[in-house]
Amino acid sequence: MSFVFPWIGASLAGAVIWLAYRLQAQAGGGRTLAFALLAGAVLGLVLQRSRFCFYCHARDWFDRRDPRGLLAIVLALAVGSVGSTVVLGGWVPQPVPGQLPPDMHIGPVSWVLVAAGLAFGAGMVVSGSCISAHWYRLAEGSAVSPFALAGSALGFVLGFKTWNALYSWQVADAPVIWLPAHLGYGGALALQLGLLAALSTWLWRGFSHQSGSAPATSDGRVPTLGAVWRRLWTGRWPYWVGGWAVGLIGALVIVRMRPLGVTATLGSAARSAAERQGWIPDRLNGLDGFAGCATAVPASWLTPNALLLAGIVAGSFAAALASRQFAPRWPTWRDAARGLGGGVLLGWGAMTGLGCTIGTLLSGGMVGALSGWVFGAAVFTAVGIGLAAVRWHADRGAASIT
Repeated sequence: MSFVFPWIGASLAGAVIWLAYRLQAQAGGGRTLAFALLAGAVLGLVLQRSRFCFYCHARDWFDRRDPRGLLAIVLALAVGSVGSTVVLGGWVPQPVPGQLPPDMHIGPVSWVLVAAGLAFGAGMVVSGSCISAHWYRLAEGSAVSPFALAGSALGFVLGFKTWNALYSWQVADAPVIWLPAHLGYGGALALQLGLLAALSTWLWRGFSHQSGSAPATSDGRVPTLGAVWRRLWTGRWPYWVGGWAVGLIGALVIVRMRPLGVTATLGSAARSAAERQGWIPDRLNGLDGFAGCATAVPASWLTPNALLLAGIVAGSFAAALASRQFAPRWPTWRDAARGLGGGVLLGWGAMTGLGCTIGTLLSGGMVGALSGWVFGAAVFTAVGIGLAAVRWHADRGAASIT
């Protein structure tokens, strides 16, 4: 039966292209919808084939001191920072304090943002992925991801319930810092690339080259096109390919649509349902005035972000089928508990932090938002502490058995 999967994947890819063609003919934003669907499909393909996952990459470093995944994230930020600077330079030629580029994910910086990042990182440890990875693992047949996404929706509802108090206490007066407005585009880009270079150097220390990116042939001959094609759907793509592609996509999408984000539609759906049930306040103070993964209930659910998510799932599903990595299984109670518990933390962190590792960390960091760097530092701190706690618990359990 597995030999049929690649053909199903190819058919799905064709269906996505056909749907994009139909969408672009719609009046009033059809081309943007088609672009969002295709961009999401390409992103889903890249995420699935390169196994680009913020949690998994961090876990490889904390557990095995393998820096390749974190270096891929650094590369994505570097590529995206350069591309975003070029794009924004044409929109806001002279950045000044108090003037922000429209729609960019630049949020307030306070201890609330730190708390959101810590909660999100803890949710990654519990559920085993960040929200973006749960979207593409959903297409692989993950038993945890459906519960994690459902838990994230619940976490958003909790975030809406706590938002007004946090906004009045800290967020309303917190500074919104866009680095180019204070350092200029050149200064901000130099600072970010310098920090990323220093981080790369630190991660690379003592790292011996590992296998996994060997050439397709060992005799020095140029591989055939057939061999190259088979290589695309065997194993995983090199880490650097995922980092480079994610950074490039993140910079390119802002030309046609809002920055990358994978929680806006989920948050809007949770907000709509919670409002109908009367679970959250009628007014969420200041929330819709901030840039980020907006959760305002849209007039139509056929939005660029919804099409982006549909494309991610479709693209990763096609890639999983083509590479024979679609492996569904029946969930256990442990899967459900992990997914729901971790998802609630992910959702609360994403709602309170105005985005997740894609929306706040990646999209925000690329355009020079200090909020993106603060959120990222909090996320990876929580992951490190969480994994240390997991190891301590495992060692204690092993010691009690012996």
